[in-house]
Amino acid sequence: QGQLVESGGGSVQSGGSLRLSCAASGYTYYRYYMAWFRQAPGKEREAVASIDIDGRTRYTDSVKGRFTISQDNARNTLYLQMNSLKPEDTAMYYCAAATQTSGDPLSPALYNYWGQGTQVTVSS
Repeated sequence: QGQLVESGGGSVQSGGSLRLSCAASGYTYYRYYMAWFRQAPGKEREAVASIDIDGRTRYTDSVKGRFTISQDNARNTLYLQMNSLKPEDTAMYYCAAATQTSGDPLSPALYNYWGQGTQVTVSS
């Protein structure tokens, strides 16, 4: 059974930066898409960014120009560089992997594997 383990969350002031990591292990199948999602208290889980096997990226509008998703060559680690953080970025951030090759890469419905999450808190 595969695992996704996030790390790198924490508390920062507005305008600060954090880098999240997601280590994938134990997978014997093909992960076509990987992504970061976030969920704030009382809100639905929303997509932050996705990346496919060829390195194509997509971002939700609210993080464009501030966040960067990347992966290592073996696709065993997923990253999210977050700059110019705002209080509204405060949420639990989740790493996800999809073995399906068709669908909306920013939809949680596409993803069949999830990590446990790492908390990001941005104070004003």
